[in-house]
Amino acid sequence: MSINKEKKIELINEYSRSGSDTGSPEVQIAILSERISSLTNHFQTHKKDNHSRTGLMRLINQRRSLLAYLKKTNKDSYDSIIQKLGIRK
Repeated sequence: MSINKEKKIELINEYSRSGSDTGSPEVQIAILSERISSLTNHFQTHKKDNHSRTGLMRLINQRRSLLAYLKKTNKDSYDSIIQKLGIRK
């Protein structure tokens, strides 16, 4: 349900602003989106796992607040990350 180290490093390299950037909103949103998609796949086979579903809702809310922050501070970056990740239409 969590992502492995290689995938996390790959996401950081793809979405970071600079070489040593690991905490920008873009990187955090990309990592959260990967975790959300893996949990969504988990629920296709484990329909009654309500404890993990609570964690999924927390991840979704955290990503939503980061997206709202990014939209407020940097609209161009918000538009590009939405398009790259395919989150919204």
